[in-house]
Parts: sequence; C-alpha cells; structure tokens
Amino acid sequence: MIPATETFKGTWPFKPHFTDAAGFRQHYVDEGRRDGEVVLCLHGEPTWGYLYRKMIGPLSENFRVVVPDHMGFGKSETPQDRDYTLQTHVENLERFVNELDLRDITIVCQDWGGPMAGAFTLRNPERVKRLFMMNTVLGYGGGQSTAGKTPWFQWIEKHEEAGTLNGILGELGSTILSVMKIIGFQNSAAVDDTWIEAYSAPFPDRESCIGAINFPLDVHYGRFLPFVFETMQSGDMEALKSKPATLVSGDKDYGIAPDHAISDFQGLFPEAEIIEVSNVGHFCQEDIPDELVALITDFIAANP
Repeated sequence: MIPATETFKGTWPFKPHFTDAAGFRQHYVDEGRRDGEVVLCLHGEPTWGYLYRKMIGPLSENFRVVVPDHMGFGKSETPQDRDYTLQTHVENLERFVNELDLRDITIVCQDWGGPMAGAFTLRNPERVKRLFMMNTVLGYGGGQSTAGKTPWFQWIEKHEEAGTLNGILGELGSTILSVMKIIGFQNSAAVDDTWIEAYSAPFPDRESCIGAINFPLDVHYGRFLPFVFETMQSGDMEALKSKPATLVSGDKDYGIAPDHAISDFQGLFPEAEIIEVSNVGHFCQEDIPDELVALITDFIAANP
C-alpha cells in the first residue's frame, strides 16, 4: 500500500482518510464545504483518486468532494481473499456511502465508475441526486458499439486467450503508461517522473495487481451480467431514469467506444445533454480538468 501521507511531491496534497466499513482498509479524500452539495468522484481502471487531483481543489470551493479509492487501487488495501467483481465493488461502495452517510449525491464517474454508479443508484435511489458521466456507461440503457470490441478489450481478449494477460497486467508497476495508452490516454505532456510514480505506486508486485487484472475480465467473461440483470429486475429503473444526468464523451476513447457510451446514455436519458469533446481520451480528467470542473458546477446549478 502507498504510505498514507505520500503526496507525490505535492501533487496529491489532500488529507488521507480511512474506513474499514467494507471489510478492508479503504482510503478516501474528503475535502471542501461540509454544508455543500456532495460530489462523489469514482475512478476506474487502472487508476485511483489521483486521476481527480486537478479537480478536487476547485470543486471543493463550493462542494463537499469525496473521492474513494476502490479495493485494490490507490492507497486502499488489496486483500487477496476477496472477489474483484462489479458486484463486490458496488457492495463496497454501498458500505462506504452508508458509513459516511452521504445523501443527495452528485456522482461524477468515469470508466468502471459508471457501472458502479448505475447499480448503486438502482439499489439506493434515495441517496443519489444527479449523475455526471464521463467516458462511461451505466450499463442499463442497451447501448452497443457499432464496431464491436474496442482496442482495449481486443487486447484483453488476445492476451487472456494466449495465457499472457496476468503476466502483463501483473507488471503495472512498470507498464502503467503503456497500458493506459491502450485504453486511450492522450495527454502525454502531463507525464513526468512524478506522474509515473503516482500511477505506478499502487502496483509494486503481482499480488497488488489483482484488482486491475479482474476489472476487464469481468467483461471478457461476462461475469458482470447476472448482477446487472438482477439489479435491473430488483432496482428502481424509473427512479434511475428520473435523475438529472449528463454525459461527456471524448472521441479518443479506446476503452469504451463513444457510440456505445452515447447510445447507452440515450437509452436511459433520451432528453439529457451529451457533450462531445474532440481530441479527448478515455482519461478525460487528465485532458480537460478545468473544463470538467466548469461543466460539473454548471450541471449542479442547472439541476437544483
């Protein structure tokens, strides 16, 4: 685990908080106004809260900004005896939100943060006020990619079938940048030794990569589908569809195809705003953080 007080040369200056509510030591950031609207920022694969580092400060001027690291990522613990599935991550999120008693939440989500937000909202609609999505899908709108699998999932399929995936994703401490480029990392100007250190630090050995290995395998093997179908049947779909929502879609996303993200979003929110941005990759928080802060702020103001 990354030391609790590690700031990566001041690029991550936020006070560390921890909870054991979900059965492991989970790190999170909790910044800003306690009387403000709650903005819950969810990261995905293979990143951690550091992805939001340029957004937390500006957002915290007006809101309470909470950024957890999922199990197996960032400064959170990576237990070896847990299942790293979408269902487990959603259940962890529920315990985390209940522990902090977060309410009227605006969920800001990207990558796997989207499916987590979708299932969480279906299961806990009373806690969610708005959904601000970036290069992701909630997974309940019936969206599809016209071109089939993206380059990222083609890469996953190739190496899983060849028996080499664990070896490659098990070395994220050395290969983090090249893996993120496969998914659609664009802002090479942001990369320096500190950037590499911050994104590599959660993965010092093979065991620490278990979460990052299993996220894409949940899709490759369709392991997430029974949970999605069960949640769709038992959850409150009408409550989900009634939430104010917006989608930011970058055209250089190689993890989740833009047409997939847009079609899935429109299946749930046919009248909601979609913001298509050019030359923006999968990790849009690295590409256009200032623009995203402004869009989130305006979105909350427009949907009181």
